[in-house]
Amino acid sequence: MAASARSQVISLYRNMLKESQKFPSYNYRTYALRRVRDAFRDNRNVEDPKIVDTLMEEGRQTLALIQRQVSIGKMYAAQKIVVE
Repeated sequence: MAASARSQVISLYRNMLKESQKFPSYNYRTYALRRVRDAFRDNRNVEDPKIVDTLMEEGRQTLALIQRQVSIGKMYAAQKIVVE
């Protein structure tokens, strides 16, 4: 993987983790964090540039989805649970 592609992947990973931390609900937050970590861990050894580009586009779409869901979650706040 080229250095610029690697830095883009790391940047996307950090942005997804940062956005996932913003979920107001504990359950959604932990689920999103676990899914992001697992997805990046599963695809850690991918070297094919076409597959990397496909995964990057999928990651960008997922990041946009997370951002939308965080906004919606903040509009409709629920009671905090004991864990929070």
